[in-house]
Amino acid sequence: MAEIYPWQATLWQQLSGRPRHAHAYLLHGPAGIGKRALADNLAALLLCQRPVDGRACGQCKGCQLLVAGTHPDFFLLEPEEPEKPIRVDQVRELVDFVVQTAQLGGRKVVLLEPAEAMNLNSANALLKSLEEPSGDTVLILISHQPSRLLPTIKSRCVQQACPLPSAGQSRAFLAAALPDETPEAIDELLALAGGSPLTALRLHGQGVREQRALVVEGVKKLLKQQIAPGQLAESWSAVPLPLLFDWFCDWALGILRYQLTRDEAGLGLADMRKVLQYLAEKSTQPKVMAIQDWLLEHRQKVLNKANLNRALLLEALLAQWASLPGAG
Repeated sequence: MAEIYPWQATLWQQLSGRPRHAHAYLLHGPAGIGKRALADNLAALLLCQRPVDGRACGQCKGCQLLVAGTHPDFFLLEPEEPEKPIRVDQVRELVDFVVQTAQLGGRKVVLLEPAEAMNLNSANALLKSLEEPSGDTVLILISHQPSRLLPTIKSRCVQQACPLPSAGQSRAFLAAALPDETPEAIDELLALAGGSPLTALRLHGQGVREQRALVVEGVKKLLKQQIAPGQLAESWSAVPLPLLFDWFCDWALGILRYQLTRDEAGLGLADMRKVLQYLAEKSTQPKVMAIQDWLLEHRQKVLNKANLNRALLLEALLAQWASLPGAG
């Protein structure tokens, strides 16, 4: 059974203790705070034949089938490939499932993640099932970006904001999960993950600190004219584009913030503070704002999986970054 995280305890008590459940829930909040674990536990509870103390028993036929991935009354809808949209044909399969009779005689449960992966046609195909699900059916939608959902989707669900862990809870979670890491490393991971402990754990497994060190070293060489933009772009082939654009967007914002406030606390992690301070002193605000606009525009294209030439994209970024120091 998935873990109920400490910061979810109060919300779980509320959800598990409901005498009657809504026909549709929308669990929303930033990525990496444990929404899927919460949804998995709720689905297990709803399908369990002998719940114990507000949790699925783990022993009944329903629980065993769910763990085996063969429960006939459970439907999981996700993109067929990571970061791809949920197709209308997939939603139609869900609709067919909803109108069927529960094979074990209890509830049917649908879990859909992420809800914002549905395009307009997919979302519209789901509306009737959300409004009038057949039989005792509960739909659990998970969204990391609820602002991207149709108002008609949100209005048909009980919207539940999922709690964020406190800084102390995040540190304690990571310290327990990564006992060999220092407190300084834990704080750095959380900063790189925007404070989300599960994202920090995933990034750690991907070697994010090593990737970050490689990128920071490369940026410093670029500004010292020790490496060309094209050569540096090639050396970053293993670093995910979304991470690169997140970092450069943060750095551009940090430069602007320092130019306006002269507050060193806004320069972010220590590995780039001196570099950003130097660029803030040597760059004009119009140049920094122009590259920030470019970064935000192309970051959105990266997140939307546009067909981009990675090498040319990074070379264009680095050429602009190298030109920041100087007049005009």
